[in-house]
Amino acid sequence: MTRVISYARAINEALAEELARDERVFVMGQDVGAFGGAFGVTRKLFDRFGPDRVIDTPISEMFLVGGGVGAAITGLRPVVELQYADFLWNAGDEIVGKMAKWRYMHGGLFTVPMVLRLPEGAAGGAGPEHSSCPEAALLPALGTHIVIPSTPYDAKGLLKSAIRDDNPVAFFEHKGMYGLKGEVPEEEYTIPLGQADVKREGHDISVIAWGRMVHRALEAAELAAAEGISVEVLDPRGLRPLDTEAIVRTVEKTGRVIITHEAGRTGGAGAEISAVIAETCVTSLEAPIRRICGIETPIPQSVHLEQFAIPSAEELLAGIRDVASF
Repeated sequence: MTRVISYARAINEALAEELARDERVFVMGQDVGAFGGAFGVTRKLFDRFGPDRVIDTPISEMFLVGGGVGAAITGLRPVVELQYADFLWNAGDEIVGKMAKWRYMHGGLFTVPMVLRLPEGAAGGAGPEHSSCPEAALLPALGTHIVIPSTPYDAKGLLKSAIRDDNPVAFFEHKGMYGLKGEVPEEEYTIPLGQADVKREGHDISVIAWGRMVHRALEAAELAAAEGISVEVLDPRGLRPLDTEAIVRTVEKTGRVIITHEAGRTGGAGAEISAVIAETCVTSLEAPIRRICGIETPIPQSVHLEQFAIPSAEELLAGIRDVASF
C-alpha cells in the first residue's frame, strides 16, 4: 500500500522508524528537539523518543560534527543536522579531516556510521549564506558517501539505508522540496546507496540531474516531447557512490547528454560526470556534452532575483533544442 506524503514527512518517518528499530540511533542538532527543527522535519520525535535520543545542541557546527564522529566511533549511530548545508564550511576540519578519513586512518579498527543531514538550495530568499548547493565541495572528502534524494520515496528509502551504513553519509535535502508530495509505501523499504534511477525514459537526449533539478528536467522533458524530442532523465541520487554504469547506459542509448545542477558550473559536480563520460563512452556521443547550471554568483537575497540564479525548465528546454540539432 502507498500513500501520498511530503518530502519532509518522508524524512521524518525514516528517522522515527530507525530510532525505534535501533537504540544506537540518535538525532542531534540545533532546535531539533521540542521545536521540531528549523524546517519542521524532526517534529514530534522529541515527544516520542525523549531528550536522550533527540538532542538540542549549541550553535557550533564544529562541535556537532565532531561530537557525531566521537559517538559513531564508540558504537552509536548519530544523525547530525546542520540547519543549512552552507554551514559545512564551519565544520570543515571535522568533516574532511575526521568524519571522512578516520576509518581509513585507523586501519578499519572502527567504523564511522553517521549521517550528516544538510538542507541545501535556494528557497524563499534565505540569501547567499543559506542557499547554496555545496555537494560538490565534499567530493574531495574521500570516505564519505554523498546522497541527494529528489522525491519523498527516495528521501525515505535512502535515509534509512544511510543510517544503517557503516560509512559516514552526507545527506543533502533541498529546502525547496520539503513540501513536495509523492507516493511512499506504508511498508518498510530501503534504497541501496549508489543506485541511479531513470525518472523518465527517452531516446534522443539524456538529461542527468539530481535534487530539485530533477523536477525541472522532467518539466523540460515534457515540453520537449510536445516538439517531438524524446528526453531521458537520469537521477544518480547522489555523487558517491556514483552509478557510472547507469550514466554510460543512458549516454550510449541517446548519444546526447545535458548535465544540470543548481550549483554554479565552475567547481560543480557536472564537471566530474562530464569527465566520466569522456573517459568511458566519448565515442558514443553525437554532440558535445552540455552543462546547464546555476549562474556564477552567490544566491541573491531577493526572492525575485533568486529565481534567475538557478536553471529554469525553459533554459533546459532551450539547451535540449540546441543539443538535438547536432
